[in-house]
Amino acid sequence: MSELRRKRQEEREQPRPKGRALRKIVIAAGVILVAFGIYYFIYYRTSHKLDAFAKCLSQKNLKMYGAYWCPHCAEQHEMFNESFEYVPYIECGVPRDQHAETQVCLQAGVKQFPTWVFPDGSREARVFPLEELSRRSGCALP
Repeated sequence: MSELRRKRQEEREQPRPKGRALRKIVIAAGVILVAFGIYYFIYYRTSHKLDAFAKCLSQKNLKMYGAYWCPHCAEQHEMFNESFEYVPYIECGVPRDQHAETQVCLQAGVKQFPTWVFPDGSREARVFPLEELSRRSGCALP
């Protein structure tokens, strides 16, 4: 028997991974990937469902003045969830100096937080329900 022939025969005799086991591994990996994809999609949709609403508020030139230390500002922030990044928010708190305000907020005459400034120039210092912000801004809620 030639050397080449002997090597081929040895290769055929070695146990190979079975096709069924490999197929099961591929299917399991696919199911896991699909499950993670569905979870991410559902999480993203629920936490970002107000993105368009927040962007609309910005387009309508509404402004929210707030401070990082303000509990009412945090309450307003929570209403928007992850979509708050699109809210036209102006931070008034100065780091390391509790209850001090930035120059922008002082010039705007903001005294309480959160203060919403509407396009017509009116302003109100309170937490707004999203429905009321929708009605006053003309931006539709999802």
